[in-house]
Amino acid sequence: MTTLVAFVGVYLLVSVAIGLFAARRVKTAGDYANAGRSLPLYIVIATVFATWFGSETVLGVPAKFVDQGLGGIVEDPFGASLCLILVGMFFARRLYRMNLLTIGDYYRQRYNRPVEVIVSICIIVSYLGWVAAQITALGLVFNVLSQGAISVSGGMIMGASIVLIYTLFGGMWSVALTDLFQMSIIVAGMIYIAYLVSDVAGGAGVVIHHAANAGKLDFWPEPTGPELLAFTGAAVTIMFGSIPQQDVFQRVMSARTETISATGAIAGGSLYFAFAFIPIFLAYSAQLIDPAMFASLVKRTPS
Repeated sequence: MTTLVAFVGVYLLVSVAIGLFAARRVKTAGDYANAGRSLPLYIVIATVFATWFGSETVLGVPAKFVDQGLGGIVEDPFGASLCLILVGMFFARRLYRMNLLTIGDYYRQRYNRPVEVIVSICIIVSYLGWVAAQITALGLVFNVLSQGAISVSGGMIMGASIVLIYTLFGGMWSVALTDLFQMSIIVAGMIYIAYLVSDVAGGAGVVIHHAANAGKLDFWPEPTGPELLAFTGAAVTIMFGSIPQQDVFQRVMSARTETISATGAIAGGSLYFAFAFIPIFLAYSAQLIDPAMFASLVKRTPS
């Protein structure tokens, strides 16, 4: 545990260092808001992938899958990944040609200043719950790693402070480079852990077979009005509702060219969909190995 805590500490310090180093590239408002529209494809893919991939994906989504199955996670990762793919297919090129600084600029150009302000306020309000869930889950991670030495609320403050430090100084440049570093570490680590857990649980085939027998792989809801309405509402909330959002727009518009913008969104969304199932697999495997421990963790995880 001491080694793990030390690794996480170094990981966080390196993230802050990269973010502050990237801040040296910021010279103009365009550099701060969209990295001067100069990011290559591999960084765009990484930062688009990181749009949704966070503590909620690692903790919240797997807990919901264990409880409700595939149908319970239609919003994320299904809707979330499709949102990014749809942006790349239908919106990225057109918006890129408009050379906008923020998504609010589009509404000002298309309509007027009052519409821009109203839409911007709606966007801010719409993300309060999502951000709260991410920060709460991040606080839980600190609490678990420290074996209770750091409270959940203290972990929330620490995690939010770290992100704010490099974001405020470096804007999109800091976000993009830290996303590349963090996603590389996270993806490699999760693949390795999945390999180890799969072996302990009896293999991936055993886990998937158990999930299928338990009805966890059933995707479509019961053909009744309330069930269909709830399923559809969950699916379109992020799939369509997050298309005109600043975080998605900012990452896609930071690309070097419009082709990179569209390709990066499609590839990033596709990768997110694939890798979001790794923590789901880990969570279900953990439930098979030690149900009591998993139940204790789920109880403290934000939904």
